Amino acid sequence: MSAGMESAAMFAGSLPGLILMSLGQTMVVVCLCFDMVRALSVPRSHRRFVASTIFRTLAVPSILVMGVSTLSQAVMSSWLNVIMSVVVLVMIIFRLHHDKDEDNWWKGKGKKLARWARKQFSSPPAVAPAMG
Repeated sequence: MSAGMESAAMFAGSLPGLILMSLGQTMVVVCLCFDMVRALSVPRSHRRFVASTIFRTLAVPSILVMGVSTLSQAVMSSWLNVIMSVVVLVMIIFRLHHDKDEDNWWKGKGKKLARWARKQFSSPPAVAPAMG
């Protein structure tokens, strides 16, 4: 094992590493619970809108947490946990890409956020000096 992987494995086994992983895994469970609520709710209801919004908000951080978790378990050679983490990771990715037409707060926000970012990061218009 390389020195970097060894230090990563040591951090994953330390108290701060375990706390971070526990918080991350809790976020993944919350994400999946809201996905289940979304799947069981009546279409076009407020409950489904809220559940879909929370799922979409937590899905990308959950994918990152599961990726780091899978990597740390692979470093520790915990192959059963690696397989289970990959299954959860694939399930979250599949559910994220499966229902694109779902109504949620994020729908249509991409263009609005891109427009806002372009406006924020563009240079101000240059004013030509007065000729005199």
